[in-house]
This record gives sequence, C-alpha cells and structure tokens, in this order.
Amino acid sequence: MHKYVLITGASGGIGQAVAYQLAEKGYHLYLHYNQNEESIKELLNKLSPFKGEYIPIHADLAVPEGYLKVSSQIYSLDAIVHCGGMGQYGLLMDLKLDEAMALMNVHVLSPLMLTKELLPKLISKKSGNIVVITSIWGQTGAACEVAYSAAKGAQISFVKALSKEVALNGIRVNAIAPGAIDTPMMAGFSEEETERIAFEIPMGRLGQAEEIAKGTAFLLSDDSSYMTGQVLAINGGWYT
Repeated sequence: MHKYVLITGASGGIGQAVAYQLAEKGYHLYLHYNQNEESIKELLNKLSPFKGEYIPIHADLAVPEGYLKVSSQIYSLDAIVHCGGMGQYGLLMDLKLDEAMALMNVHVLSPLMLTKELLPKLISKKSGNIVVITSIWGQTGAACEVAYSAAKGAQISFVKALSKEVALNGIRVNAIAPGAIDTPMMAGFSEEETERIAFEIPMGRLGQAEEIAKGTAFLLSDDSSYMTGQVLAINGGWYT
C-alpha cells in the first residue's frame, strides 16, 4: 500500500527536492505552498513520470489559522515533513512585531498546531513519521538572525518533546538541521559572501537540497526504525 506524506513548503528549494525524492520512492504527496504557485506547477510536471497522487494545497502558514486550511484537506496520512520556512535578517533592535509574529507562525505555531490536528490520523494507524527541517542556527544561533535562530531552536525542542509523547503510539519524530544549502534562500547573499561562507565550512562547499532530501527519506524509512527525538545535522562539518 502506498503511503501518503504531507510536505509543507513544497515550493521551496528543499521542499521540491524532498518531494522529488519521495515521489521517486513511491510515496503519494500532499504538496503545500503559499506564494509560489508556478514552482508547484513545475514540480507537478517533474513528478508526473512517477505516476503517484500529488495533491497541491494552498495556505498561508504565516497567519494564525492558516494551518486549518491545510489540515482540512488531508485524508489518508502516514507522515509529515515540516519544510515551510522564511528568512529574517538584521539586528534584533530593528525587528518589527509583525515580522516576528509571521516568523513564529511559520516556523513554530503552525507546525505545532498542524501536527496537533493531524496526529489522530497517525495514532489510529499506530505508526507514522514526522520530520522537521530546522537549521544549524537552531543548534548554535547566529548573529543578525536572532529571531530565526529562536524559532529554529523551538522546532528542535518541539521534536524532542513530541517524540517522547508519541513513541508508544508507533510514531517517530526527528529533525534535520541543514547548514548553508544552495537554494533560493541564499539569494540575498553576494557571491563574495557565499564564497566566504563556503570557506568556513570544513567540506569547502554549500550543501545541495538533494542531500537534505536523502536525509529526509532515510528518517521516513525503516532504516531509521530505532531513531526518534534526534537532530540529524547535515552541514558539511560547519557545526559539530
């Protein structure tokens, strides 16, 4: 029987790579997106050769009740990949309240509440997986990304806590903490800044979205059957 996976933020660089990797492995997918409808259309075309069921879901997770628009369209479900995100750069003293609220909704409140709404579907099957794509900055923090680091740190605590709560229900909850990944989220950095970042990474390069996708597929598979509450760091040795 094919398994159904919800991917939030499926229009982003990592989200698209995760979707392709899972479709290739035979999963059916719910593909959440917000603003980038063109990317979802392109993704659906790329996935069509795999002959699965791929269902786009539009919702804004930056607003308080956006998660309900997603949960109301989910039927059969075996796993959730929380991949939605947004960046926020600048000094903390310049942070505006509406920016902070949107950031926390996307990264913390919406994943938490969406998971709460969908957990009964996993519990009823006595099996399931939840993977949260967090960040290296949730582990160590970054200057000029204080609010983003706080949100990503909260995701890691969410994973560790929920994993204990649902382990006896047969549900595993893990996270991936990417380092600097070559996706459109890096577009705000100049070529010189990107080269400087790559120089700081022991492996000497940025990561690829496909490498995060492979880690996600591993956490969803039986190959990681005794892993829960863990943070898989895929960062080229940048933070150990």
